[in-house]
Amino acid sequence: MAGIEEIEYIHVRIPLRAPFETSFGRFTHRESLIVRVRAGDFEGYGEIPVDQGPWYSYETVATALHISLDHISKALLGLEPTGLEDVTAALAGIRGHRMAKAGHEMAIADLLARERGIPLYRLIGGARREVEVGVSIGVIGDARELVRQVSRFLDEGYRRVKIKIKPGWDVEAVKLLRREFGEIPLQVDANASYSYRRHRGVLLELDGYGLLMIEQPFHYDDLAEHAAMQRELRTPICLDESVKGLQDAMAAIEMGSCRVINVKPCRVGGLLETKAINDYAKGRGVPIWIGGMLESGVGRAHLVAAATLDNVGYPCDISSSSRYFEEDVVEPPWTAEKGIMRPLERPGIGVEVLEERLRRYCVRRYVVRRW
Repeated sequence: MAGIEEIEYIHVRIPLRAPFETSFGRFTHRESLIVRVRAGDFEGYGEIPVDQGPWYSYETVATALHISLDHISKALLGLEPTGLEDVTAALAGIRGHRMAKAGHEMAIADLLARERGIPLYRLIGGARREVEVGVSIGVIGDARELVRQVSRFLDEGYRRVKIKIKPGWDVEAVKLLRREFGEIPLQVDANASYSYRRHRGVLLELDGYGLLMIEQPFHYDDLAEHAAMQRELRTPICLDESVKGLQDAMAAIEMGSCRVINVKPCRVGGLLETKAINDYAKGRGVPIWIGGMLESGVGRAHLVAAATLDNVGYPCDISSSSRYFEEDVVEPPWTAEKGIMRPLERPGIGVEVLEERLRRYCVRRYVVRRW
């Protein structure tokens, strides 16, 4: 293919339909960087779903822009990639900043798939034509509202319910949902807000409620305490923030720190690393699933493609665009039907990115060209 000649960064701020709260805080808008890569007659889109502050990750809008403009773009302009391995090799000298790297790798993946006239999921070796999806509910703190939301999402057909928990909003919330809805597929996500020493008893109590998994209870860099806790639990521990790439996944599996891994493609550095984790975990009998980070329809397209991989064993956090946004920046918007989302058979990500909506939600734009 032709060499990469232009990379554009579009900082968007998209309002959420309703506030979303986790142990990190309460959010009313989604900040993100849309990456558009051009080469010859083709272009591709990726997304860097960073926040304004270093809450989920140390990467922020400001750091991603700095690394992208001053380092990643310089490494990629002029590159003539024949596969995603070429992107990995070009960026190998830049340590960390996996989300920033992933946004570029995904844009190039879209570009390559469009050039070859194939859907993105086929480019990365996806095996499924249907993806089971679940819904993630933030920390609500209101029992009546929690029941109302879960009831609505079950009526919409979602295959699994995940609720965010934190100390003080955990066992009682789970007990309530079990009383109201019985043995629905239910899991909890702590976003690293607990510690083994202080909260072991809470997790042991949660173990009695037949949960699909307890996600990331302990520190975002920890493997040892998770391994100790997993030995005491029947419920699988799922790691999220602790797995930043294949090396972490290998260590976690060999140490027994988890029995499931939530792979967020942007967190681990892109689709190629996602595939590597999928394949390694499959060989060790550890299922994965694909998590989301409130991406726009651009990033959501890449999540759907990743969720077609053959070791995805649970419903993924890829709910309909309308779950979070009044309007998405792509057409058609991503829609789950009876808990199923399907990768589109059009070339690349399969959706049209709407320039008018990018302009509407744009905070600022940057363009880097090869001269």
